[in-house]
Amino acid sequence: MPIDDTAEMKTTGAGLAVGGDIEQALTGIAVPSYVLDTEGVVRWINPAAERLLGDVRGQHFTSVVAAEDQARARELFARKVLGTSSATETSGVLVATDGARLVLDVSAVPMKNGERVVGVFGLLSAAAGEDESSTPPPHLTPRQAQTLRLLEQGRSTKQIAQELHLSTETVKNHVRHLLRALGVNSRLEAVAAVRGGAGGRDARS
Repeated sequence: MPIDDTAEMKTTGAGLAVGGDIEQALTGIAVPSYVLDTEGVVRWINPAAERLLGDVRGQHFTSVVAAEDQARARELFARKVLGTSSATETSGVLVATDGARLVLDVSAVPMKNGERVVGVFGLLSAAAGEDESSTPPPHLTPRQAQTLRLLEQGRSTKQIAQELHLSTETVKNHVRHLLRALGVNSRLEAVAAVRGGAGGRDARS
């Protein structure tokens, strides 16, 4: 769900706050919304976000980000705070109040007070193909789980490399380690294995 490149906000003695009319509108909509300060601490969430993730105000945003996505989430957050990136749209795995892993699209923008970035505003929405994503086996490393999720989404080696800001050779190594960890011989077999299916023909990119 695209949003404007910047969002205006104000600071108060108690910290960051969303302006009155904006806050009233966001509180009443079903789209989960949140505000982070420049340290990454959750300063405001609307009821929809609270129902999804619990009352996480005062906690760092990575507390609800799955382990395999935390490094990328921190990087994207830092770009906005440093002013090197405006709006970012990505998908990631968040952990809901009941412990369920949710694949969500995250749209976020830096919030400015004049020229100074004072926080980040974001919206959450269900990612395309969310119902096709599976919970990775617990013995996988965070990077292997992240690689597996991208394979489930049909990404090629090159696309995974671009997504994770890695070289294609590094991605190939991650895939090899993933296949070994799952005891399978191909990418299709890896996806089928975690979804409870049988193996398939090898799919190379």
